[in-house]
Amino acid sequence: MSVSLCAATASTALADTRAQNVTFKSGGEEIAGILYTPAAATARLPAIVVVPPWVNVKEQVATRYARRLAEAGFATLAFDFRYWGKSGGQPREYESAAAKIQDIRAAIDFLHTRAEVDRERIGMLGVCFGAGHALASAARDPRVKAVATVAAWLHDRTSLVGWFGRDEIERRYRVGREARARYDRTGQVTYVPAASTTDKTAGMYNPDPAFFYNTTARGVIPQWTNRMAVLSWPEWLEFDVLPLAASFRTPLLMVHSDGSALPGNVRKFHAAARGPRRLAWLEGNHVDFYDRHKEVSAALRELIPHFRQTLPARRP
Repeated sequence: MSVSLCAATASTALADTRAQNVTFKSGGEEIAGILYTPAAATARLPAIVVVPPWVNVKEQVATRYARRLAEAGFATLAFDFRYWGKSGGQPREYESAAAKIQDIRAAIDFLHTRAEVDRERIGMLGVCFGAGHALASAARDPRVKAVATVAAWLHDRTSLVGWFGRDEIERRYRVGREARARYDRTGQVTYVPAASTTDKTAGMYNPDPAFFYNTTARGVIPQWTNRMAVLSWPEWLEFDVLPLAASFRTPLLMVHSDGSALPGNVRKFHAAARGPRRLAWLEGNHVDFYDRHKEVSAALRELIPHFRQTLPARRP
């Protein structure tokens, strides 16, 4: 996998941090990211790759955590996955776990090129569905020295059926396969809204106008295109990281709550993991850990000491 470093196209001060627009290559496509560093840093820094929820661009959730962690002394990288936001790739708004894991590996390659980063101290934070991508990536890449998850969505076939019902799962498989066949045959992409208050075939149907993805006060931002390629469904449905737990040895923190999705599966993964691990059970609803000050701050009070302990400064 290739990685190329380009000069930052912009650099701005954010409180006690600096934000640099950066690009690197993954799967032949240009990936657009933002690298945050403490403004006063003088030594090589521990770094954290921030992996957001599905159907996200970096400005929705990832940059919120990346900025706060940079203020705490870490270099942090938030980026648009292939097919999303400012990154390249076709078809657009395609959810591919395989591509995302490849992109995460390329992100770590990129961090290894940076003078600000201590390449022996790289960690990863995954939020919601991004937790699965982070866990799968860490399980395969020994360069990742620590992992944390927040409001992790970790599904398997049983929990999907319990959440959506068997008929809906089969419908998603069917329309996803049909959309893939159409794309392969004609190049035409079938889309549904990523989120909707009215369309029950959307990636996320929620009639609450205050839901994160339904309001400009939260997740509806200019950088985000509210659609998802229907051909994403089979790969999304089949992405199950729970079997990885039995061999997972990377130091792990899982931040969750009873109000977050699939709490039983988070407890299951934590219990089965083999390495150093901690479960921090907080209060709050699932998407409130995306952007609400109370929930994000509570999560960070767990995340910051975890990464400081697992990515400690090396002796000279």
